[in-house]
Amino acid sequence: MSIAIYPGSFDPITSGHLDIVKRSCQLFDTVIVSVLNNSAKTPLFTVTERIDLIKKATADLSNCKVMHFDGLLVDFAEKQGATAVIKGLRTISDFEYEYQMAQLNKNLNANIETLFMVTNANYSYISSSVVKEIASLGGDFSDLVPSEIYEDVRQKIEKGR
Repeated sequence: MSIAIYPGSFDPITSGHLDIVKRSCQLFDTVIVSVLNNSAKTPLFTVTERIDLIKKATADLSNCKVMHFDGLLVDFAEKQGATAVIKGLRTISDFEYEYQMAQLNKNLNANIETLFMVTNANYSYISSSVVKEIASLGGDFSDLVPSEIYEDVRQKIEKGR
């Protein structure tokens, strides 16, 4: 059985993230969307809220699981029985950073492969930060997040205003 980890902060999950999840689910028996706290960012949603949003957005994907993790990604992947880590790439700068991380992870655990997926061109400009910015300014972000979570994101932003 092939298991892949798709890690990220997902604050919130975007249409681009969901595209990567769906495409990964076609390649692996199980895809674990792994939510982490990024200490370099101040999240809008708690880890529990992010997990709930991702579960809503992926409810139709029977081979997708959603979990939280702390610590080293390769340790989490090994514990879950995963052999691959999925990374979505939007830009060249994404590649440079993710390439370094892939090399580091390979050094830490040679049994875990990192696979890069190029983001669908329709989503290449979307990030969670862009979603939050547009939403906080009252703009239409309905095509930037999965429809299943649009209202949750809108309400959270409105509450924070």
